[in-house]
Amino acid sequence: MTTEDDNTDVGHRLLITVSGQDRPGVAAALFDALRGVDATVADIGQITIRGHLVLCVELQCGATISPGSVRRTVLASELGGDDRLSVGVTEATEEPIGASGRRLLVTLMSPSVTAEAIAGVCAAVYLAVQRAGLHRRAKRLVVLDADSTLLTTEVIDQLAREAGRSSEVAAITDSAMAGGLDFVEALKRRVALLAGLSVDRLHRVAEHLDLAPGARTLVRTLRTLGFSTAVVSGGFHEVLDPVCHELGVDRVAANHLGVHEGVLTGEVVGPIVDRSGKASALRRFAAELGVPISQTVAVGDGANDVDMISIAGLGIAFNARPVLRDAADAAITVPYLDAVLYLLGIPREEIEAAEHASVVRLDRDETESLG
Repeated sequence: MTTEDDNTDVGHRLLITVSGQDRPGVAAALFDALRGVDATVADIGQITIRGHLVLCVELQCGATISPGSVRRTVLASELGGDDRLSVGVTEATEEPIGASGRRLLVTLMSPSVTAEAIAGVCAAVYLAVQRAGLHRRAKRLVVLDADSTLLTTEVIDQLAREAGRSSEVAAITDSAMAGGLDFVEALKRRVALLAGLSVDRLHRVAEHLDLAPGARTLVRTLRTLGFSTAVVSGGFHEVLDPVCHELGVDRVAANHLGVHEGVLTGEVVGPIVDRSGKASALRRFAAELGVPISQTVAVGDGANDVDMISIAGLGIAFNARPVLRDAADAAITVPYLDAVLYLLGIPREEIEAAEHASVVRLDRDETESLG
């Protein structure tokens, strides 16, 4: 038996199904029995629910290999003597799902999954679709946009309220959204309206930022499971750094506001983190951490995130505009940011275990500090 890429024989495909009471060694016995079959493995899937096993193997076979001959081969092995298992072999006649023959994974997000929910899954909006495969659990760096992703609001709007310039900033934002201004020009004009705002007001905004529901759970779980996290934003370090530090985010890329004698100058200092700058920051963080781009995840909501989403190993559109959903690998349409964990293949049980581990570690750290 070989892998699919080792053989170009067109032939046909057979689907082997082994079901029944689970026990150690079933898969090993099946593949041991298939050693002498002139076929390649096209796909494998296994599900075990409360001790009941369903193991499926799709074979690419030569034209002379029949379902009956394969079934007889399997039944001649130790599996045939186990009356707790049943073996079926049929022609795999269905066309592959997804573009270019790639299979797609549909994730249903719900407090509980009932038969009724599954029956209506095709019409449900709480779906995320992505390419299936081992890549889901191979991600090591998760990069988040800030405004309307990690946070529920736009930081520039909150700063504008503090400066008493809300309407003027909003007008520039509307013009940019309509295509009248690019991001850099719009950012410079809005920041210019903040001139004279006290740095103390920045601290006040930072202290009252509203996190997206599930943001703390997401970052805490990722850290506990060994992932690195980063925030890449067209916002400002002066506001984002405190909340990112409190959350335990590893890295932050954002813009710097000009400050002189305790007030804002109305300028952006240094290179501006725009659409291309976000993608550059993702590449830089991945290189610093020694993480391949294919093992990165990017999460955002707007057109400014398209480049970052496009280059990441897994790009996730979070309650996003159509332009970003079109560029992303997966889309989340629920308001809970920790739904990202499910797209990484992390089940609820692991999330709860990570939560418990985090609480235990905090308790231990507090005890040690008191000691």
